[in-house]
Amino acid sequence: MYYNNRKLAMSIFWVVAGAVLMGLSIAGVLENSYYSGMGSALFTVGVLQIARNLKYRKDDAYREKVDTEFKDERNGFLRMKSWSWAGYCTILAEAVGVVVAQLAGQRTISLVLSYSVCFLLATYWIAYMILKRKY
Repeated sequence: MYYNNRKLAMSIFWVVAGAVLMGLSIAGVLENSYYSGMGSALFTVGVLQIARNLKYRKDDAYREKVDTEFKDERNGFLRMKSWSWAGYCTILAEAVGVVVAQLAGQRTISLVLSYSVCFLLATYWIAYMILKRKY
């Protein structure tokens, strides 16, 4: 079973956490509008997850479709391939951004992008070394 009681409980937690953040923001306890937006997002995601969980429990056709998609090896392969493409695109875009920011005289932006590229490449290398030993 893909949707279990633990996932439902987590969804309820996100709804409550989002409502608390929105309430504290509206009451003025949290003065930054960031918390109100984050609370709204958590609340919305929690409600959508609860709806999806309940649909899974009640609709047999939907349950079969979700279980098939979850267990299908092709979908796992596509997810891994999508992450690898996203990583390549992110690293290349940030590397171009480093050069553009440096040419524009934005040293801080250039440094942040450089650190991000270094972090991603170091993470990739560590993951590669671990996976090379495992497989």
